Amino acid sequence: MNPKAGDGWYASADRGLGVTHIFEPYINVFYRCNIWYVRGRDRSLLMDSGLGVVSLVQRFPWLLGSPLLAVASHTHFDHIGNHHEFPERACHASEAHILAAPSAYNTIADRYATVAMFERLPPQGFDPAKYRVLAAPATQLVEAGDVIDLGDRQFIVQHVPGHSPGSIALWEQATGVLLSGDAVYDGPLIDDAYHSNREDYQQTMRRLRSLPVQVVHGGHYPSFGRERFRELIDDYLAGRRVPGCPAVSAS
Repeated sequence: MNPKAGDGWYASADRGLGVTHIFEPYINVFYRCNIWYVRGRDRSLLMDSGLGVVSLVQRFPWLLGSPLLAVASHTHFDHIGNHHEFPERACHASEAHILAAPSAYNTIADRYATVAMFERLPPQGFDPAKYRVLAAPATQLVEAGDVIDLGDRQFIVQHVPGHSPGSIALWEQATGVLLSGDAVYDGPLIDDAYHSNREDYQQTMRRLRSLPVQVVHGGHYPSFGRERFRELIDDYLAGRRVPGCPAVSAS
């Protein structure tokens, strides 16, 4: 679905170091995807694109004003809803089939996309039975170690499976910025989706912990620094973080 942008549906804020946070404030914080925009000299980067119930580019037309790569941290419905609006799209190879042919099941919309997600419904309302993520086949596949070069900024792809097999994070060594997707954020972590793997998740956490992170911009919830990053990882590895989510209605 691609209706005209509703007034006030999106908000944005400068998070420093050239990173802009775009989000949908009327979605419950657990389900609210953080969309991260980084402007580069030669092209820009957009990490994730939200639910897709309101057009992102109609609200922020400047997103299409210069070359931009829309990266999917993974292919769950709340992160790829507007990817079809961008001509250049990237994801990990193991989830390219989902970006190309999304369904309610393979994007986990059948489990989580309900009216209960919203604190206020979008302008056209929301019918879970009719909600669909539009196909947006990747124009670029990425693997661990690949570099997304913006001209004056370089982000290294980290393959961080566990939450999903093709989950990725983007690491900028020069600034210590980590765009972590749903691998690490300061809220309930999901490791029980149909394609989650807890052993992979533990290995991912151990590997991420070694990064000299300064600031983490996650897929959900507020950003945080290095100390909290390590606390969250240590808590998960020690079994102190209980996966889960707020109860949702099937309506």
